[in-house]
Amino acid sequence: MEEVSLPDDINEGQVQVRTLYLSVDPYMRCRMNEDTGSDYLVPWQLSQVVDGGGIGIIEDSKHTSLTKGDVVTSFFWPWQTKAVLDGSILEKVDPQLVGGHLSYFLGAIGMPGLTSLIGIQEKGHITAGSNQTMVVSGAAGACGSLGGQIGRLLGCSRVVGICGTHEKCLLLTSELGFDAAINYKKGNVAEQLQESCPAGVDVYFDNVGGDISDTVISQMNQNSHIILCGQISQYNKDVPYPPPLPSAVEAIQKERNITRERFLVLNYKDKFEPGILQLSQWFKEGKLKIKETVINGLENMGGIESMTSCILSMCSTTELHPSLFFTLFSFFLISFMAMHMLDKHSTFELHARPMLFSFIIIYFCKIVLGVSLNIVIKFQSSS
Repeated sequence: MEEVSLPDDINEGQVQVRTLYLSVDPYMRCRMNEDTGSDYLVPWQLSQVVDGGGIGIIEDSKHTSLTKGDVVTSFFWPWQTKAVLDGSILEKVDPQLVGGHLSYFLGAIGMPGLTSLIGIQEKGHITAGSNQTMVVSGAAGACGSLGGQIGRLLGCSRVVGICGTHEKCLLLTSELGFDAAINYKKGNVAEQLQESCPAGVDVYFDNVGGDISDTVISQMNQNSHIILCGQISQYNKDVPYPPPLPSAVEAIQKERNITRERFLVLNYKDKFEPGILQLSQWFKEGKLKIKETVINGLENMGGIESMTSCILSMCSTTELHPSLFFTLFSFFLISFMAMHMLDKHSTFELHARPMLFSFIIIYFCKIVLGVSLNIVIKFQSSS
């Protein structure tokens, strides 16, 4: 965190904004690489302010189309409480479209929602009344949770989600209208798919890639379709996008004439306005359920305070071993000491050492005390 002063005056074409919401999304992993692997994503620069999806309100304007009080959004919003921006990168939005829930413009009624809607419309080839089955991987995530609902709204007769916890499976089936959900960490995924999709798979909304996708493809029907929304399991690997399929799986794809196409939502800007109106209408009619997690404060964007809150919340339960308090105290003490032993201008690699010490303590705690400290921080599960 760094505190700076904004310029006293803004130039022609600029606006001063106050940030209301910022979004943390999976694609940001790619922006940590020198080569993002995409021509539309630029890497974050060292010593420069991080940016991403954001929404805020204009406090001062010298732009001909934007006035004070307008609510605006951008895909390149700096992580600042206030900022001076070029008005050309901003888009004015109507708060009535989201019933006043402005954060939805960064989620279900924004880029993730448009990605799901346009991707399914353009690449899913769904025909209402044709008894199609859709499978969604990463189904409890941003695009996946919306994609399954949209697939149903567009005409799929059966929607099955794949995710990684029992709680997420319950969310999909009890709140989001999925017919079935598969926990890929439990049991045989192929067998569960056969049970959940007795008529095979016609449309696969792929957010994950890797082994899960290979398993789904092996159970897809003739002339079926894969919608390549994301490949998050592959983002840490040095492979092209989309990643190549194993030869046996590729043979299945060709034999069954399964389409597997990537798409870039930014190439469909002419469909943004009708897409936003459709998503807004479904939301207002109660047909599109929106789930999100909001964390307060710019200082918490990195999740450190959120992790602390999770730990303190866990300590308030009576089920934890009493010596966990000592272990947690040691965890913070060692981190504190290690960070101050290092020069404050040291490199990222040096700053990573306290994190290593912290994980050693947590791992020791899990082994000795038998306590699970699986802390998951979701910034926006629907965006």
